[in-house]
Amino acid sequence: MSILLDRDTRVIVQGITGRMARFHTKDMLGYGTNVVGGVVPGKGGETVEGVPVFDTVKQAVEATGAEASLVFVPPPFAADSIMEAADAGIRYCVCITDGIPAQDMIRVKRYMYRYPKDKRMVLTGPNCAGTISPGKALLGIMPGHIYLPGNVGIIGRSGTLGYEAAAQLKERSIGVSTSVGIGGDPINGSSFRDILERFEWDAETEVIAMIGEIGGPQEAEAAEYIRDHVSKPVVAYVAGLTAPKGRTMGHAGAIISAFGESASEKVEILSAAGVTVAENPAVIGETIARVMRKAA
Repeated sequence: MSILLDRDTRVIVQGITGRMARFHTKDMLGYGTNVVGGVVPGKGGETVEGVPVFDTVKQAVEATGAEASLVFVPPPFAADSIMEAADAGIRYCVCITDGIPAQDMIRVKRYMYRYPKDKRMVLTGPNCAGTISPGKALLGIMPGHIYLPGNVGIIGRSGTLGYEAAAQLKERSIGVSTSVGIGGDPINGSSFRDILERFEWDAETEVIAMIGEIGGPQEAEAAEYIRDHVSKPVVAYVAGLTAPKGRTMGHAGAIISAFGESASEKVEILSAAGVTVAENPAVIGETIARVMRKAA
């Protein structure tokens, strides 16, 4: 089975009339994603790529039964859009937007925790590439053609390295069950640990691949969870082995500020938890293939 979405998941796009949102809506429709509506205040009644546009998420949910949302809203307004989705009953939200202030994301996290766990919206991102269940549905901006359906679950802070992993797997005729981008910001909706739990319970996923990077405690927290709760083989790559301390490297969250946040320290912590760590990005696919052969 897929985690988070499948071909039947009804999707809306918040900010659908923007140039990039239009482009990726067309791409998602072409992939077979069940995009049922869009939301832009003041543009209700219009259509984009044959998809109806609504003024509010609540209207879209009531009219279409939407369960998932993709947020393409500019940074100053993105937090409000995420909270609007949560308030309207959306179960899964992917936020592509980069540059949302950390203080806004703190507000989003607090808002979501107003809801009981069984009714709380799952958020991935911001600043992520999205989620894809190959051959079923694409919710984001990743190139769908590089993903084969299969049994490797991918979780990544870096969208580009997630693409690289999928492309290397495809070269080896190895497929992906679901690939989830959790985003590179310091405060995001879902952590490695959150998605690891879902992959652990997913019957289709046999091996889990983690794409980490410098900065933040998420990889260390994931290592602890893997050691105590994950029975499936896990392969990891951590970007930033040569990154200087104190300098932001690409992502807002990729900055070393404490022990355990450098790439070398994360590699050590993950290895101690039984994770197989790829030495460099060129051997991610090869390392996963080797682990799969060993597990077979």
